[in-house]
Amino acid sequence: MPGSDTVRAFAPAKINLTLHVTGQRPDGYHLLDSLVMLTDVGDHVQVRRSDSLTLKVTGPQASGVPTDHQNLVMRAASLLGSLAEITLEKHLPTAAGIGGGSSDAAATIRALTALYDVPLPDDKALTSLGADVPVCMRNALIRMRGIGDHLETVGDAPNWPMILVNPGVDVATGPVFSNLACKENSPMTDMWPTSASSEAQIAWLLQQRNDLQTPAIAAQPIIGHVLEELNQTKGCLIARMSGSGATCFAIMENEISRDAAVSLLKTKHPNWWVVPTQRCGEAFL
Repeated sequence: MPGSDTVRAFAPAKINLTLHVTGQRPDGYHLLDSLVMLTDVGDHVQVRRSDSLTLKVTGPQASGVPTDHQNLVMRAASLLGSLAEITLEKHLPTAAGIGGGSSDAAATIRALTALYDVPLPDDKALTSLGADVPVCMRNALIRMRGIGDHLETVGDAPNWPMILVNPGVDVATGPVFSNLACKENSPMTDMWPTSASSEAQIAWLLQQRNDLQTPAIAAQPIIGHVLEELNQTKGCLIARMSGSGATCFAIMENEISRDAAVSLLKTKHPNWWVVPTQRCGEAFL
């Protein structure tokens, strides 16, 4: 907090519960209509006052993560003009469709503005770091439209028992968008049934899509295998890919079925990243 020498922030994984690609601008950016939530699984960012800007990456997913300005954490610090000794503790896989880099940047922004007691940048400045950065600043159920620059808070995210699975393959976002058969798809139908039962909310989700799922499976067929495994798991209510992949999520009937499925998947596929999760309940700072 202001006056402290060190501030730590949580960088939660982002899940695209839906992702409809509704168009493409002349500059090449795709237009989206997506329902997004944050989870209780994520990275951690620590910033310490310093007279230089440095980044150290630790944690189980640290391998191959850059420590220069290729990393959005460094670019976020540069956006603020802040000098700090930054440590990024990586738990989320990279290039995984769950906003790891964007969430890391958002956490860095929150930590540095708290450390130096300066205002948060506006959404336009945050979008210059990446389209997903503004949504990673909001711990709620968010409808994200445009290129990620039109955000509407729908309400609190449902506290479903969930599973995240990544089979350990990278999926490049650009080629997935390029191989999308149609760029002009319908937006989400109606809107999220806020006051409805969990069953009705799941039924609504089943009527929606992730338009990038088919081209991502074409690029990495193992994603289809992950979805088959999840759909065949006892207690699975819905399984879908998040973002441009390769991470998939499943909403489960209850915590017992979730934990049993996690145990089974870890046994069958020890090289997959499999974690239980739910909505983000941890304070950002």
